[in-house]
Amino acid sequence: MAIATNTSLTYSSVAIREDLSDVIYNIAPMDTPFLSGCAKMSADNTKFEWQTDTITAGAANRQLEGDDSPAATARVLPTRLDNYTQISRYIAQTSGTDDAVDYAGHGKHQAYMLAKLGKRMKRDMEVMLTQNIVKAVGSATAGRATAGIPAWINTAHVAGGASGSPAAGSLGTTAMVNNTSTAACTEVNIKATIKEAYDAGGQPDMMLVPSAVKQTISGLSSGAGPGVPARNPVSGKGGATAIAAVDIYVSDFGTFKIVPDRNLSADGPGSVAANVFFLDMDYWGVAWLRPFQTVTLAKTGDSDKQMLLGEYGLVSKNEKASAILASVS
Repeated sequence: MAIATNTSLTYSSVAIREDLSDVIYNIAPMDTPFLSGCAKMSADNTKFEWQTDTITAGAANRQLEGDDSPAATARVLPTRLDNYTQISRYIAQTSGTDDAVDYAGHGKHQAYMLAKLGKRMKRDMEVMLTQNIVKAVGSATAGRATAGIPAWINTAHVAGGASGSPAAGSLGTTAMVNNTSTAACTEVNIKATIKEAYDAGGQPDMMLVPSAVKQTISGLSSGAGPGVPARNPVSGKGGATAIAAVDIYVSDFGTFKIVPDRNLSADGPGSVAANVFFLDMDYWGVAWLRPFQTVTLAKTGDSDKQMLLGEYGLVSKNEKASAILASVS
């Protein structure tokens, strides 16, 4: 094959218009299952408080007939708990020129950046609220911190590895002691954790798990039964579909939805292990002192500067409603 002399080809052309798609493809995941499941509450101070209560376990209660000198039953008062709000923020700053040019894929660059930062802040919140960190009042040199899930659970707790222990003492002030070794997420540990929550009075119905643990649970064989060829749901005939996922776990004490969370932080030894949370989301909330807002900062030159801001704290309405399986590899 040959090309005729003086044939115009694209290789030497200098005036071809660029072909830039007007769509920006962003693969960053935005799911925040814990934050999305929390009740939205309000706070009126950087330190916000609530009360929890329970009823003493059943016991023998047999009395004498005709007894005329009973003493008053000892009072069991509610427990008063508190947490601190923490401040999260991002700054977007755009020059006047940058705001004037025509961008492909989005409108004004400042608005586009603020939208991205808002989604990023939600992921930050998911990481921090599930992190093994205690509450801190803060100072002029250190920001306030709100205690995360592991610091609130000290009743229903199963240590996956060795030497782990739940948060002891005042809730929110003592971190869970990380294990010195990790363990696989076995069904034995799963059942033990669920039992502890049930015995404490809880009825969790969601397992919040890291991605690797989700696959581990899907590989549990105790409830799989004999192998059955996959069938087309319409024709009923055999198909080529392999079903290898477990999304629902039916236990002796309730049914659990298994929810993977990309944002669970590594809290175990060597920062390689994470925690599996057994949650009743009716007992978790986020108290907002200052809901998400955009604050326009003073203009000092040829640029616009805005701050995306939020101030919030975690509320554990009653820690006995949830459980934790710690330091799972």
